[in-house]
Amino acid sequence: MEQKKKVVVAFSGGLDTSYTVMYLAKEKGYEVYAACANTGGFSEEQLKQNEENAYKLGAVKYVTIDVTEEYYEKSLKYMIYGNVLRNGTYPVSVSSERIFQALAISRYANEIGADAIAHGSTGAGNDQIRFDMTFLVLAPNVEIITLTRDNTLTRQQEIDYLNENGFYADFTKLKYSYNVGLWGTSICGGEILDSAKGLPETAYLKHVEKQEPTELRIEFKKGEICAVNGEVFEDKIAAIQKIEEIGAAYGIGRDMHVGDTIIGIKGRVGFEAAAPMLIIGAHRFLEKYTLSKWQQYWKDQVANWYGMFLHESQYLEPVMRDIEAMLSESQRNVNGTVILELRPLSFSTVGVESEDDLVKTKFGEYGETQTGWTADEAKGFIKVTSTPLRVYYANHKDEQI
Repeated sequence: MEQKKKVVVAFSGGLDTSYTVMYLAKEKGYEVYAACANTGGFSEEQLKQNEENAYKLGAVKYVTIDVTEEYYEKSLKYMIYGNVLRNGTYPVSVSSERIFQALAISRYANEIGADAIAHGSTGAGNDQIRFDMTFLVLAPNVEIITLTRDNTLTRQQEIDYLNENGFYADFTKLKYSYNVGLWGTSICGGEILDSAKGLPETAYLKHVEKQEPTELRIEFKKGEICAVNGEVFEDKIAAIQKIEEIGAAYGIGRDMHVGDTIIGIKGRVGFEAAAPMLIIGAHRFLEKYTLSKWQQYWKDQVANWYGMFLHESQYLEPVMRDIEAMLSESQRNVNGTVILELRPLSFSTVGVESEDDLVKTKFGEYGETQTGWTADEAKGFIKVTSTPLRVYYANHKDEQI
């Protein structure tokens, strides 16, 4: 007998990937390996259900590949170092997750000697690019199958096929679609499709449970979280989850992101990301105290590119390793505790406690007294600094404002 071809399906448990597993097993005769790459967004119950469903759909094997730690070590850590917010707003949640899911699926496909990899992306979004580009680079001899994209399938067509073949699940088209991950939850659909509208309270998964303001203390060592409210965390994932738990009770981290997609159209997405916004807010605040002016400036430049390249599916571009090296080196003095005040739907930075605090200096206190220079030296400095302007306007008197 001819040996069946092996296909690895990047299996989320949703409609598109469920259809893909059944169709490739039943109609195309593939030996289907369903692989769920978890970057921190799946609960144990969801993973168990995924496994049960994968076998019902016809998979010969199901695996969960936990890449949460890798996701932190190779991406989230650097996004914190760089205070990465796309367009100053969005913590690059889904974009970065997809890259690491694709990396995990590529490795698994190579490991089992797969003939093909399949995913459920449509032709209208960014994820098709993130998956395909990663597979093309890391699994270059493996065929890529995308039934939903290539056959322009509708949700109803996929549901009908599954039902006709004895698989029933609740794939009701909800008003909103959610992508829940370690680094935030994205919300699509509903009012988001209307540029003039925002999301109602009911659209969010986490709601305000606490009203009284509270203090949150996040301690960093060389730019990484090491303690939350005095509790020491060796596990950085657990620290992020703890901050999420605290911040989500106040509904912190809600916003709307509008940006350019890789394929060229504009995209709009709502999100709730308490931990990312609190961590980045605290980290940026600490850096104001502990980094020089030019360290902050150049960090901002390369960090903006880092976030953009993550979004644009360029994680494998070699320059990303160079940027990561620069960001890591910049964190050598980013040590201390940041004090935040949390309130319903917002937070504010209060202060820092740090041995590397550059505000504390023997040279002077801003707006008060100076000991590192004399009054005459200050006047001389000001005069020299003004020289280029004095030269220019002496020669262009007609341009004086």
